[in-house]
Amino acid sequence: MRHLRPGKLRLLRPRLLRLLTLLRPRLPRTRAGQRAVQLVMLGCVLALLPSTWLFLAADDRLRTTRDVPRTEVAMVFGAGLRGAEPSPYLAHRLDAAAELYRSGRIEVVLVTGDNSREDYDEPDSMRTYLTERGVPDRRIVSDYAGFDTWDSCVRAKKIFGVDEAVLISQGFHIRRAVALCQQAGVTSYGVPAQGDRRDGTWYYGAVRELFAGTKAATEAVFEPDPMFLGPKEPGVSRALATAAE
Repeated sequence: MRHLRPGKLRLLRPRLLRLLTLLRPRLPRTRAGQRAVQLVMLGCVLALLPSTWLFLAADDRLRTTRDVPRTEVAMVFGAGLRGAEPSPYLAHRLDAAAELYRSGRIEVVLVTGDNSREDYDEPDSMRTYLTERGVPDRRIVSDYAGFDTWDSCVRAKKIFGVDEAVLISQGFHIRRAVALCQQAGVTSYGVPAQGDRRDGTWYYGAVRELFAGTKAATEAVFEPDPMFLGPKEPGVSRALATAAE
């Protein structure tokens, strides 16, 4: 490697100093400008707080299908349908639940999703998918009013009496699910579903979580009632009773 002579270094030094001057960020000198910069920085910090909370709240509660603690109930959150069939994302969640059942790590699956229209029934589609993969129908419980993550968590606790559960969802959603269910009083372990393609839909879901964190933090603070609450249902306790037979 050729070395620069001292004379050339002296010629280059002013140019380097000018380049560094151009690259150095120029902060406003007026008080109003400095206040604006401070407000922008504060906004960035506040925007990141919900995501930071979700990350920390679930950091030590994520597992795999092989090492998750044995738990009576698994919760599978709805993730859309294609016609009458589960979407690929939902199918991967259900595959994980079926694997946990076959390995004896869970005894009952609570499928929670949207059934707000007669022609759209996530829980029944999830049930059919699971029974076709070896999970007995009597070990599946349906929550037809799981319209979002917070509703599903609160209903699992207040309506179905679930105190502890394995939660199954995609990796970009599982931390929010664990944090909210923990807040709702359900001791939770999160299992990210496997097999998803990193396509546009996946990245959309990941970006969406950045904004969903603010909603989750608001729900955790104010603990609103679900859209539908209703009377308690004995479905989970009955399903567990059949497991003991």
